[in-house]
Amino acid sequence: MKKNKKIVLAYSGGLDTSIILKWLQENYDSEVIAYTADIGQEMDRKKIVKNAKKLGVKKIIINNLKNTFVKEYVFPMIRGHAIYEGVYLLGTSIARPLIAKDQIKVAKKFKAFAVSHGSTGKGNDQVRFELGYHYFGPKIKVIAPWRIWKLKSRTDLVNYAKKHNIPVPKDKKGAPPFSVDDNLFHTSTEGKVLENPENSAPEFIFQRTTSPEKAPNKPTYVSIGFKNSDPVSINGKKLSPEKLLEKLNQIGGKNGVGRVDLVENRFIGIKSRGVYETPGGTLLLIAHRAIESVTLDKDTMHKKDSIMPRYAELIYNGYWFSKERFRLQKIVDLKKNKVNGSVKLKLYKGNVIIQSRMTKSSAYSMKKVSFEENKTFNKSNVERFINFHKKKLK
Repeated sequence: MKKNKKIVLAYSGGLDTSIILKWLQENYDSEVIAYTADIGQEMDRKKIVKNAKKLGVKKIIINNLKNTFVKEYVFPMIRGHAIYEGVYLLGTSIARPLIAKDQIKVAKKFKAFAVSHGSTGKGNDQVRFELGYHYFGPKIKVIAPWRIWKLKSRTDLVNYAKKHNIPVPKDKKGAPPFSVDDNLFHTSTEGKVLENPENSAPEFIFQRTTSPEKAPNKPTYVSIGFKNSDPVSINGKKLSPEKLLEKLNQIGGKNGVGRVDLVENRFIGIKSRGVYETPGGTLLLIAHRAIESVTLDKDTMHKKDSIMPRYAELIYNGYWFSKERFRLQKIVDLKKNKVNGSVKLKLYKGNVIIQSRMTKSSAYSMKKVSFEENKTFNKSNVERFINFHKKKLK
């Protein structure tokens, strides 16, 4: 291999990617560039830089993508009401396409011949990253250490780390950590005791949500304003996409909102159990469906509902940049200009209750639905309507 070749590694500064960085240095005659996408995860910039420098890295790139992540990835997904297998709000899935896109951008800037990631050989993220890499840089080589190295387990990783003086973090109980992924939209926790679905999730693993039992004894009220189908304000105050989601995370998390414990079907064909926390996203999803209920017509709403499972599956499987997802997004956004107004929510010990829906839209008619006698709805047409549908039973 020629000298001065470069590899851009998606680097978090944690155990796995620090080991991968060292492994790349040992196995490829190339300079490794440490790349970190800041999408709102809990991170220590100084620690990332310090750990990378300890391993001899000269170029360390940390790009702030938080606003882009929320505006161009989370919000379009919320407009589609995307939920995978009935419960998962796709917090990890939606982050990977953006990271892959920006990582390829960095690779092209520094003329790197390859990119690398830390996804395991059993997970979904390897697919999501690599479909994104292919879309934006089909000629750039992908190095996936978990699929080619001799390290086969978490124990092997810890031993390798100790051999090369790479710090091994501990969880709150003093043991090697769970597998955790987080960003501005959610936190996921997998591995260890959670691998057995018979085990309850220990309370100490939750990072951004208070348990419902310990949530405030008084309800919290929050109003979310929407313009062209996207959230723009909280309690009347306009906020950037990034700040809006941060605020909703704080409000929802404090009230025990957004916890999900699920066994999901991975794209590659195995099942996995994880615990996800998506407080702000849960509030946005409920509020968005509520504002659409008074601003969109029946056919548009039902069409969106009919495509949602496929739309969610595409995101889960890593097809954010596919032609099919682009086509479905057009259906999702067909009448988004009509979705304007605000929704008031009541939060209490993990529950989210809709208090009111306010809009100037004419889609909802109080005159037509009123139980008081009126002339705006012709009841004589109902009998003909029923008779027409009786014929369809035959």
